[in-house]
Amino acid sequence: MLLLPLSMCRPGMRLGKAIYSDDGLVLLGERRELTDTMLNRLERFGIQYLYIEDSRTDDLVFQDIVSPETRARAVGEVKSQFRRMMDDSMKKRSVNGLQLGRAFKSIIDSILDDITSSQDAMLMLVNIHASDHYLFQHSVNVCIYSTILGQAYGYTRDELFTLGLGALLHDIGKTQLPQDVLLKPSRLTNQEFEIIKSHSMLGFKMLKDEPNVPLLSAHIALQHHERVDGSGYPRSIVGDEIHEYARWVGLVDSYDAMTTNRVYRHAMLPHEAMERLYAGAGTLYDQHKIELFRDKVAIYPLGMIVALDTNEIGVVVDVNALSPQRPVVRVMYDADGQSVTPYEIDLSKSLTSYIKEANVEVAEMSAQ
Repeated sequence: MLLLPLSMCRPGMRLGKAIYSDDGLVLLGERRELTDTMLNRLERFGIQYLYIEDSRTDDLVFQDIVSPETRARAVGEVKSQFRRMMDDSMKKRSVNGLQLGRAFKSIIDSILDDITSSQDAMLMLVNIHASDHYLFQHSVNVCIYSTILGQAYGYTRDELFTLGLGALLHDIGKTQLPQDVLLKPSRLTNQEFEIIKSHSMLGFKMLKDEPNVPLLSAHIALQHHERVDGSGYPRSIVGDEIHEYARWVGLVDSYDAMTTNRVYRHAMLPHEAMERLYAGAGTLYDQHKIELFRDKVAIYPLGMIVALDTNEIGVVVDVNALSPQRPVVRVMYDADGQSVTPYEIDLSKSLTSYIKEANVEVAEMSAQ
């Protein structure tokens, strides 16, 4: 399979993996032949990548750290609970008694079970899931990434539950914001940005007295926009004044936001977002947390088409756990764009070569 940006997918290509809806239903099944109508519909759902069948890469095995079923169930539960809280009549009542801890306990347990059984797998952070609202998918993404990092860091299962629940609910305060401001497709005014910033405190107030929600989970909602140099909000606290869990969530919250298409800007590629995180090391984010994140993330995911410094074009077919930024590339086109008998270059061993561009479009690719 190839991992192609939606913009490179064409009618006649066949899906290599099924696409799930918010409610866990199969939106498009595996091996389904794509049409213009389908592609337009997937774009409306905010999907950025598709796995596409390709005979030259049919030996690739794509392991989901969290199963599609678990992820879809998580997004569906977030959608159900958050939609209820977005309802104007709900906003006028007390938010206490929502029983969020009970509602999400089985979701967090399922995510923990999945990642425990996939401890050595690398994170493939690309958006191949359908959602009708950025907030729902984003909440689940941040939960999954934060929990995997927490496991790699050595947290116990109880600690991972607190971290995971806080990550899942870190943006819950946005359910109380005016939707026209939250979903505004253009630059926010200063006043509108202040409204957006209020979601941290709103989320904390919603969670702090919730039964079965640990207080530390509520503090994640409060502090996930704080930054180690004091430049964050709502309280401009610094360093260790920010709880460690909130610093994890703040890091992956930023990464997921950067690598997701929004109405006002295009998504960054994973390696571009990682560079942006490193630019904030020691000022916005903890250096050692970024380093652990880098070591767990396949910034060039399996199936991605890349160009080498030699102008040869190939597909990422394996990730080196000790050097994820230098994967194994199966070269399929020479420097002149002519098809060649595929051969592989392990960039962790061939140190004079490097990836100079990702998501390279090759006209012939659709014919394979």
